[in-house]
Amino acid sequence: MDQNAAPNPLLSTAPLPDFAAIEPAHIQPAITALLAQAQEALDKVTASDAPADYETLSRVLNVATERLGTAWGAVGHLNAVANTPALREAYNAMLPTVTEFYTGLGANEALYAKYKAIAAQEGLSPERRQLLKHAIRDFVLSGAELQGEAKTRFAKIQERSAELGQSFSEHVMDATDSWSYFASADELKGVPADVVANARAAAQAEQQDGHKLTLHFPVYMPVIQYAEDRALRERLYRAYVTRASELGDKPEWDNSALMSELLTLRQEEAALLGFHNFAEASLVPKMATSPAQVLDFLRDLARRARPYAQRDLDELRDFGRAALRMDDLQAWDLPYVSEKLKEARYAFSDQEVRQYLTLPRVLDGLFRIVDRLFGVQLVPVAASVWHDSVQFCELRRDGQLIGQVYLDLFARNGKRPGAWMDEVRSRWARPDLPVPGAEQIPVAHLVCNFPQGADGKPALLTHDDVITLFHECGHGLHHLLTRVAELGVSGISGVEWDAVELPSQFMENFCWEWEVIQQLSSHVDTGAPLPRDLFDKMLAAKNFQAGLQTLRQIEFALFDMRLHAEPGAEARIQDLLAEVRAEVSVNPPPAFNRFQHSFSHIFAGGYAAGYYSYKWAEVLSADCWSAFEEEGVFNPSTGRRYLDEILSMGSVRDAMDNFKAFRGREPQIDALLRHQGMA
Repeated sequence: MDQNAAPNPLLSTAPLPDFAAIEPAHIQPAITALLAQAQEALDKVTASDAPADYETLSRVLNVATERLGTAWGAVGHLNAVANTPALREAYNAMLPTVTEFYTGLGANEALYAKYKAIAAQEGLSPERRQLLKHAIRDFVLSGAELQGEAKTRFAKIQERSAELGQSFSEHVMDATDSWSYFASADELKGVPADVVANARAAAQAEQQDGHKLTLHFPVYMPVIQYAEDRALRERLYRAYVTRASELGDKPEWDNSALMSELLTLRQEEAALLGFHNFAEASLVPKMATSPAQVLDFLRDLARRARPYAQRDLDELRDFGRAALRMDDLQAWDLPYVSEKLKEARYAFSDQEVRQYLTLPRVLDGLFRIVDRLFGVQLVPVAASVWHDSVQFCELRRDGQLIGQVYLDLFARNGKRPGAWMDEVRSRWARPDLPVPGAEQIPVAHLVCNFPQGADGKPALLTHDDVITLFHECGHGLHHLLTRVAELGVSGISGVEWDAVELPSQFMENFCWEWEVIQQLSSHVDTGAPLPRDLFDKMLAAKNFQAGLQTLRQIEFALFDMRLHAEPGAEARIQDLLAEVRAEVSVNPPPAFNRFQHSFSHIFAGGYAAGYYSYKWAEVLSADCWSAFEEEGVFNPSTGRRYLDEILSMGSVRDAMDNFKAFRGREPQIDALLRHQGMA
């Protein structure tokens, strides 16, 4: 080894990854070394003479797997937000080996036996008892009780599924990044000025005439929503909804066969574990108890929403005919006509609101709200990051550091679409820290895909963008404000998947409060706050087309659940989606729509047989918010109770027990229907 070579940043024991220093060449040697250390630790704690003692197990095995997880997590994060051919190759080269290790860890019979022996001991704390209960359940779901060929096959399924999920994600990213169209100024009539300016700059950067349009959401959505040129809207719509499908640009990015194989493997995995289908297996660690319960919940909600959705659609068609002379509305017309109807009915546009929502002002307002609600301050500080637009903040309470967060908010090539929160590290009373009783503080990523500012001005957000930011912040607070220091039940770890959206959806409600909007708004040119009459119009329009939006989410959730609950679904994905649309949609999209081919949530993002959790958790979050409506939005005692009973509890209690401790009763659907104007 070169004595002058810089140390491998992935092998550092520093509290934070040195993201700026990580190169593709570091990945294979570092992850190989960390895998070897983790395997050695596993062998040590599972030896026949090793004590069934959780402290020993944690000090040896958890420390080693945490180091591996932090390094591999940093690599996976860079693969999602700063993707390059070299990084992708290095990541994919190690993915099978890492998957094999974790599959073996989860299915290790000797380790499973140690956990069962520890769980049978007296005097365990509630935190430890719960984490052991979760761990034993997860061992079973990871194949620890399988034998012989079944166990071998189970491991192969995990490895192949990981590869397929990664390929799915890559195909969506590549199909999104590769498409472009150079539009004339005439074609862009009606499109917001900053979007046009950015498109012109993107074309000039490639020495091209015209304006470069892409399928990245900050470009796609304003064009489909505002462009008067119907042919341009159709061009973008067709490209967007056929990404990574057999109708897309490149056959090698078609996700069709990959989806079928992934679904087949999931059903086989479930059968090996003794379940009738993958949906049953998926629900074991969730609040919902059976696929039938979820399907009933979704269909009941669809029944309630359908009349409102039909009314929404009828209004759109009537307005299109009367005001825009458009008799036959197509899918690429709906966002455009919706925006025109909203402008006509409520006398404002999303574009008008954007001028008041600059990203710096919104972030500052968000930080102040978090401080007021939970008594914690977000303070920007310097750190090693992967892109110069990334911000890093410390979370402090009474001057004490309690967490840290990376904010990566702008869209760019090589970055996965969408918005998400991810863990870097969890809160943990780590046994190898030099100071006894010291704790590893939690660290999170908050990722969005907002547009960059144009012409030297700050980035402008739509109100929907602000809601997205608050949503992801809710996830972040759930992870960062935990008071639990036991790995596996701290933060969001172990929280039921269909309850994990509660804190994120809860935070969205603040975006509809006048007192909050005053703190978030400042006109990009004048600095003036958003006028009250404009806010009142926004509020009046809050549930504009809520029926259509609700049915759309139910369509996705029903499709996901049926896909994973019905035998043979892998051979009829498009037909099944058509059946779901026929059942719940009042306006099914065109036959060429291939939404499922970029449905990363369920094919590459952990939401398989779990997409329903968005609507399920909405019932919980709306009911929680109604307590703030009753007691005062900034009532300190209500905020403290919410922090104590829900945000800070991790998964030490079941989510339903957390909810009942906060609300004093079982959840009710009334608040959700009322909030969405469907009561």
